[in-house]
Amino acid sequence: MDLVEIVSQTPYSLKVVCLKQRLRLRLYKLQEEETAWCGLQALILAMNPAAAVIESGFPCHSAVLAENLTMVTEDLLLGFSSFGEIQLVLFVVFFFLYLVILSDNVTIVSVILLDKSLHTPMYFFLSTLSTSETFYTFVILPKMFINLLSVARTISFTCCAIQMFFFLGFAITNCLLLGVMGYDHYAAICQPLHYLILMSWQVCGKLGATCGIGGFLASLTVVYLVFSLPFCSANKVNHYFCDISPVIRLACTNTDVHEFVIFICGVLVLVVPFLFICVSYICILRTILKSPSAEGRQKAFSTCASHLTVVIIHCGCASYIYLRPTANYVLKKDRLVMVTYTIVTPLLNPMVYSLRNKDVQVAIRKVLGKKSLKLFN
Repeated sequence: MDLVEIVSQTPYSLKVVCLKQRLRLRLYKLQEEETAWCGLQALILAMNPAAAVIESGFPCHSAVLAENLTMVTEDLLLGFSSFGEIQLVLFVVFFFLYLVILSDNVTIVSVILLDKSLHTPMYFFLSTLSTSETFYTFVILPKMFINLLSVARTISFTCCAIQMFFFLGFAITNCLLLGVMGYDHYAAICQPLHYLILMSWQVCGKLGATCGIGGFLASLTVVYLVFSLPFCSANKVNHYFCDISPVIRLACTNTDVHEFVIFICGVLVLVVPFLFICVSYICILRTILKSPSAEGRQKAFSTCASHLTVVIIHCGCASYIYLRPTANYVLKKDRLVMVTYTIVTPLLNPMVYSLRNKDVQVAIRKVLGKKSLKLFN
């Protein structure tokens, strides 16, 4: 009896079983090939996130490529969603503080522009700092207010990158400006005879431009490092805006190298200016101690102490957030520190650096007096 006769006489059910086994074996081999191909596509996409999906004869029906390996198009900002009804209270408090920040900074910039007696290097940097902080808060706080009042707290992936770029750009610019202002105070107190040469308008313009360009170049570097990573389908940003640590935690690959480069950038824009400010104020204090006037010493100590307090809060909060590994990110504690960094510090800067200044107070009265006279006339 040949093989054909044996197969023809085999019961139908046995034929079906054999066929099923052969199909299972074939399917298993296809799945292995598909898994290998999907892994190759994942590797290619990780190396080049902007690359298009490679066409092949093995479509990844497991949705790994379609869901986990494509660019995330939208993020969900969780923010203060866990606070429930307290969000309305937070909205009122934060919105009031935001209005104070805006009014203070607009007042300072307007008065410095209108009063010619304030057209000096020190007030030039103060007005630049106020302008930078106005945009710095404008980048993140309005979106936070909308999220506090709405259920849908989404932000597009592109807008998330743009928000991070401008936030970091203005934040780094502020840090560099504080360092330049420390040098300006040093030149004014320790080198009064050479002050006009050391801080000429040409030098001031170059220093201001360097702070702005340097801030946004550093921001561009960090944003590129963050958003060049492949992101998985998880798109919940545990923050009220797109910051480095919450976003980079969504990446579905090893981020150690990227985080190390970001850490180096953080040291350059945070630690270096802070050390420069500390050295400047040490020199200032040494000069003040030589002053024969006790009243002058006390006034100078008070001014230096208030300035250093703001710098320590600003640089301290920023260092705590950005000079740590992403794995050490603690949601509640870090969010509280970021509120201090993004709301409290911009609130303190105008008050400490400008509004307590007698020259600024006199200029504000002058401007308000002129406006009131014009209204009455």
